[in-house]
Amino acid sequence: MSEHAIEFLRGWIGEKVHCQHSPAKIEKQAETLAKECCAKAAEEGILLEDIQEEVGDIQELIASRLEEVAEESEQQTTSDKPSE
Repeated sequence: MSEHAIEFLRGWIGEKVHCQHSPAKIEKQAETLAKECCAKAAEEGILLEDIQEEVGDIQELIASRLEEVAEESEQQTTSDKPSE
């Protein structure tokens, strides 16, 4: 995958992927974001095949990242609570 495609994907995911606590919301948001990502990549002249060659299914990658962000948020919330 080209360096340009890698940089695009990292930046795009970093900008668009935010915490969703509900698994149903994660799946729906992953689907929506995958479509947006593909459209934006096309605008940038990046072939979807270049991205998929490196990361596989974009929707699965985004869903995985959403789950990670949700777990990080949950851990931070838990650690911010005062001990009883």
